Amino acid sequence: MTTLFIQLTQTVTGAVITIIALLLVAVIIGYFTAWLYAKSVYSPVIKGLETDKAELNMQVTELKDDKDKLTAKVEKLNDKIGMLEEESAQKDKEIKKLKKSKK
Repeated sequence: MTTLFIQLTQTVTGAVITIIALLLVAVIIGYFTAWLYAKSVYSPVIKGLETDKAELNMQVTELKDDKDKLTAKVEKLNDKIGMLEEESAQKDKEIKKLKKSKK
């Protein structure tokens, strides 16, 4: 076994295989290190963004509720305007009748 290893280390093919194996190990170590770094840096950022998202979702629901309340209030005011316009038209008719009766 050791003679086979010695022969592989003395040939060009053996050197190429060794270099490729070492490069693969370096790639694996680099990838793992980058993953740990990214995890340590971006985990707090992601948690902060998730809390911001939750707060914004709460604000959105509150704003939808406010919008619904305001829409209902606008509808009530529009109904009131309609009633006042009708009342105004009736008063105008009464005024015209009174003016005609005085003549």
